[in-house]
Amino acid sequence: MQAPLYNQKGERAGSVTLAEHIFALPWNAALIHQTVETYRANHRSGTAYARARGEVRGGGKKPWRQKGTGRARHGSIRSPLWIGGGVTHGPTAEEKYEKKINAKMRKKALGIALSQRVREGAAIIIDNLTLPEGKTRQAVEVVKMLRGLAAHMPGRTSRRILLLFPSGAREASRAFRNVPGVEVKEDRLINAADIISFPVISFSQASIAVVESLVQSAPSRPK
Repeated sequence: MQAPLYNQKGERAGSVTLAEHIFALPWNAALIHQTVETYRANHRSGTAYARARGEVRGGGKKPWRQKGTGRARHGSIRSPLWIGGGVTHGPTAEEKYEKKINAKMRKKALGIALSQRVREGAAIIIDNLTLPEGKTRQAVEVVKMLRGLAAHMPGRTSRRILLLFPSGAREASRAFRNVPGVEVKEDRLINAADIISFPVISFSQASIAVVESLVQSAPSRPK
């Protein structure tokens, strides 16, 4: 499977071979949905908290006597029926949102998401993306080049781009963090939710092997 390869100036620099069992997987909407929902659920903070009637300050005195006033019976102005009272069945910061998904499903979802971007032509592969000085102005020029390439892709009108860098390219990745609409992430930390969230992704030729290792099927357990 061949994919176009570009240099840092946006010029065609040849082609690169991609493994079909990783970058040519058929689309599976159910698996992608399950994987993305699991990723989002596991990143929920779960810190929402609402006070119950016993935790709201005040309301220790009965507002009026039980009988003879013609009004409804109330024992506290901090009842959930009152404005300023406690909350019934509100969040208590004890809710757990974690979900589990097995390794094979997670890795296959990553391959499906990558395959979809390659199939759409929305995966821009650069031969060697480096910034010698690590300056933001240099990063802006590269982003302009990537957006120029993405503008010719059908349906790619968004300016949001996901850039993948090797773990050792700290200076280059740091320069892109101030560019609006650009998300920078290490290639070894990529997941299906990140790829689905960005209409265009770009990575260097050196990151292909890292991405392929992440999609490889999990080893089977010995019987």
